[in-house]
Amino acid sequence: MRTTALLNALLASLATVSSAYAAGGREDTSGLFVYIFLGFCALIIALQIMPAILMLFGIIKGVRKETPAEAKAHK
Repeated sequence: MRTTALLNALLASLATVSSAYAAGGREDTSGLFVYIFLGFCALIIALQIMPAILMLFGIIKGVRKETPAEAKAHK
């Protein structure tokens, strides 16, 4: 009898929590194609960032590189 009362109390508390989560937030009516489109946009941005980062590293490497006249002066 005691475990039944405990089980009923647990189920009653879980039932109220689930309805509280269902009531909040905004309604999302976006379909699958919206998420596919957004993923495609993110893919384009990621593919554009990779060459930009590589070019930035190339510029930094070129700035740090010594010219032949400076190399002879250090010897």
